[in-house]
Amino acid sequence: MDDLDEVIVERRRLIALAYRLLGTVEEAEDAVQETYVRWYRLTDAERSAIDNPAGWLSRVTSRICLDALKSARVRREQYVGPWLPEPTRPGFLAAPGSPAGATEPTDPADRVTLDDTVSTALLVVLDAMTPAERVAFVLHDVFAVPFGDVATVVGRSPAAVRQLATSARRRVADQRLGIAALPEHDDVVRAFVSATAGGDLGRLVTLLDPSVTLRSDGGGRVSAALNPIEGPQKVARFLVGVLRKRPTWAIRTEPTADGLGFTLVEDATHHGVANLRVVDGRVTDVWIVLNPDKLGGWR
Repeated sequence: MDDLDEVIVERRRLIALAYRLLGTVEEAEDAVQETYVRWYRLTDAERSAIDNPAGWLSRVTSRICLDALKSARVRREQYVGPWLPEPTRPGFLAAPGSPAGATEPTDPADRVTLDDTVSTALLVVLDAMTPAERVAFVLHDVFAVPFGDVATVVGRSPAAVRQLATSARRRVADQRLGIAALPEHDDVVRAFVSATAGGDLGRLVTLLDPSVTLRSDGGGRVSAALNPIEGPQKVARFLVGVLRKRPTWAIRTEPTADGLGFTLVEDATHHGVANLRVVDGRVTDVWIVLNPDKLGGWR
């Protein structure tokens, strides 16, 4: 593990793991940095006694993330406005392999695709889970870590961890009910962006589900709606109003981990990245990240 190439490879995978657990790249990088601090604090004899360094690094990163998740609710109470996960470009946080010793689940239904696991839609669901549920789901269903190893991370029995993963998987399945296939999703996004850019409130309203909710994350750094906006009329007026107040901003479609999304751009600088959830041909959720701390991957 002292070989630099091996360390770099593990770091990429660990950040991919930590991001899925914490929802932002910065927090993921901090967790992985702390993991390596702990690794290099070990004596040579202690490191030599570790049969599976990759597995050790994964377990330590997961425990650090678990502790962070337990305190996240307190931090969120101090956060200005809605908190949203950091949006990423497609493939930006693909996980390069699983920890040594991991096994593939025998039931394909127990796995979700790696693309799904960095989508805003799924990360919002993960954020509503208990810390133990989230860790169990990500480690087992995404990274194929055996339940016995997950149990050592969360401090519960393998049977209890299996129950946690089942509960989490049920939440994920509920979130996916009725969700549009990618071609339909992208068509709706294009129509949505066209109507918004053209200020066509009537057309935009027809694309929105009666229960549509818009959340914008400015983090207190930039102007954003401090509370969720609900209902087609209010959401449509908010979106069109944002562009009218900022005539130098362009809205354009761009690929994201959720499929096609849209960005708010001025002079090649991204000021916002948005993803939509489309169900039965209509938009049910709009997630807009404006916090510049969460746009590093787009700048």
